[in-house]
Amino acid sequence: MNFGYKKLYIGGELRDSISGAKKDVICPATEEVVGTLAWAGKEDAELALEEAQKGFRYWSKLSLKERTVWMMKLREEVLKNDDLLRKAVVMEMGKSYDAAWEDIESIVNALEFYPGAMRNMHDEIIPDIENTHRHKMVNQPAGVAVAYLAWNFPLLNVGYKIGPALAAGCSIIIKPSGLTSLSSYVLGEILYNMNFPAGVINFISGPVSEVAYTMTTSKIPKVLTMIGSSQSGRQVMADSATSVKHVSMELGGNAPFIVCEDADLEIATNIGIALKYGNCGQICVAPNRFLIHEKVYDAFLEMFIAKAKKVKVGFGFDEKPDMGPLVTRKDRERIFKMVKDDVANGATLELGGGIPLGKELGNFIEPTIITGLTTEMRCFKEEIFGPVAAMMKFSTNEEALELGNNTEYGLVSYVFSRNEKDLRMFSEGLDFGEVQINGVKYAIYLPHGGIKESGIGHDCSYLALNDYLVKKRITTAL
Repeated sequence: MNFGYKKLYIGGELRDSISGAKKDVICPATEEVVGTLAWAGKEDAELALEEAQKGFRYWSKLSLKERTVWMMKLREEVLKNDDLLRKAVVMEMGKSYDAAWEDIESIVNALEFYPGAMRNMHDEIIPDIENTHRHKMVNQPAGVAVAYLAWNFPLLNVGYKIGPALAAGCSIIIKPSGLTSLSSYVLGEILYNMNFPAGVINFISGPVSEVAYTMTTSKIPKVLTMIGSSQSGRQVMADSATSVKHVSMELGGNAPFIVCEDADLEIATNIGIALKYGNCGQICVAPNRFLIHEKVYDAFLEMFIAKAKKVKVGFGFDEKPDMGPLVTRKDRERIFKMVKDDVANGATLELGGGIPLGKELGNFIEPTIITGLTTEMRCFKEEIFGPVAAMMKFSTNEEALELGNNTEYGLVSYVFSRNEKDLRMFSEGLDFGEVQINGVKYAIYLPHGGIKESGIGHDCSYLALNDYLVKKRITTAL
């Protein structure tokens, strides 16, 4: 399947890049060209900023009711084009057709949820102690927002950003990852065909050094938001200091997956398998370090290996695989090197570690398990972002807590236990933005955000609206 040539969507128009530059989209499963994109540069980024500024002047003046009408129209168009958008995600990411629904669902849910969430952002009346004035705090849209997105969930990430931005009254420029821009460009065509208000949503992709740097250093954006690595987040924050901007970032993770001696191993292994091998492990909330109590370690490992062997690796619309390829060959080589280094330093390769039989084409990798993890190994210290489960024993819950917190990251953590006292200790002691206990749940209405090197601000829930709003105090003398 080839999607042909796709243009930038800027100011309500589909445009070639000013320089005429183009970039091919390569499917990570087949290594075939599946589309060609207009590839933006500095001048295109400057144009997008100007058009978004115009879009903001229009959009911010609309009532929430009027903005909601447009958001519901877009929601319906996304659903009408579900098949097209899903196929774009499949071809650029290599994930299965069924798995790609999560991306579409994110946009649909965000467009539906945020108008209601915005209606609940009521003005606040502040009592005047001396009874001489009346005070009111009101919310106003911050201005133009620029969003930098990760490649692992191309349209899910779009949904996380356009939902709160549009409801708050902001215009937005979305720069999807250069690896997975195809589905965003297809969404741009949908916006164009439905005559969505010009400049309110813009899609532009190109070199970070030209496109992102131009927008980050500009004084036009009032909001910078991103989903990406901690290193990229720090760079954006440094470059943005040309003016004071709202900054919201969901960055890297190094999630501990703590299984206590009284845990339900069936539940723990099922969730561990789903999170570790779903999307080929390319999930910011995927477990990174499996910390297993020594009394249940052997039983957990046996169950986990048995289930990992059943993970079906493949690609296509008919195969319905459990796990597709990694996004690039470079990422596969990085994963191979991490495992090789840790095995050289004493870890044991229990499963996988190579290329699946018959999957030499593309960036496929076997579901992999290593044991004997130590705090000095790469799979303990670094975010793996691939299908490698690294196992480590612990003797006491206090030791598990210390090991879990032994990271600069703080996005999400997982704990499995039936003891309320132990769960309370982990809940209070784990230094992560999320602690998931005996299960896992994510939804558009639930806050998602990290601490430490894992970010600032939140995606999802009403909290995301705060990134796109400014507070104004209005005081009137009585």
